[in-house]
Amino acid sequence: MELHVAVTGAGAGIGAATVGALVAAGARVSAGDLVGDAARSVAGAAARRGPGDAAGFDLDVTGTASYRAFLAAARERFGPLDVLVGNAGVMWVGPFAAEPEEVTRRQLDVNVHGVIRGARLAVPDMVARGRGHLVTIASAASRVAPAGEATYAATKHAVLGYCTALRAELRGTGVRVSVVLPTVVETELAAGTAHGRVRRLRPDDVAAAVLATVRRPRPEVWVPRRVAALVRLRDVLPGRLREAMVRAMVPDQVAATDPAVRAEYHRRVLGNVKDD
Repeated sequence: MELHVAVTGAGAGIGAATVGALVAAGARVSAGDLVGDAARSVAGAAARRGPGDAAGFDLDVTGTASYRAFLAAARERFGPLDVLVGNAGVMWVGPFAAEPEEVTRRQLDVNVHGVIRGARLAVPDMVARGRGHLVTIASAASRVAPAGEATYAATKHAVLGYCTALRAELRGTGVRVSVVLPTVVETELAAGTAHGRVRRLRPDDVAAAVLATVRRPRPEVWVPRRVAALVRLRDVLPGRLREAMVRAMVPDQVAATDPAVRAEYHRRVLGNVKDD
């Protein structure tokens, strides 16, 4: 795979697994993360295994200067960018009224503005070259909305809408736009949450889907695939049946989540925040 791929949120979880899968397939990968040392560690380990190559860089997707510097460093190391995998994301879980306003802003900044910022900075160069691919890791929450994840679901709905519109705008330019929609994945982001009747995925499951999408671009990629059929079925059911199906499929995260586990994640990843 003679491609240069940049991956955001690459220091752990899905991002780290994606870096490994892409390098194993022969790609040159620029790994970016808010914790730059984590990105460099992931990239170094992947590069040692080969046959591709990787380098790690500092990246704060909420800052334009940081994102621009990341892309410049990536180009200097591996040449023009072929694929941008937007993976960075954060999630708060709990009753909507208890969510601090600063946490709401943080989720919007990372999950939505980070995707938009990456597209604005990376895609114009792809258009100029007549080829490229934007792959965004969204979530099943782009199409369903679990109780306890109101803002997170809103950010993922926004990402799906943005990428759908971007795909229409870029038609004919040679730049493809894909959205990957996994269910609950065994990562730090999902710590303490419930996964319902669908098995909890591993980061490698999502990384494999990303690799397959880079090789054969598709607009929407569900992980696992069968969830797409369930969502389509839900959409054609009458009101009461639809609601019953959603209750059976989608866990109530307010009731099912372990607050102690989430509190640790919230403190460490979202910071010590307070409501305005």
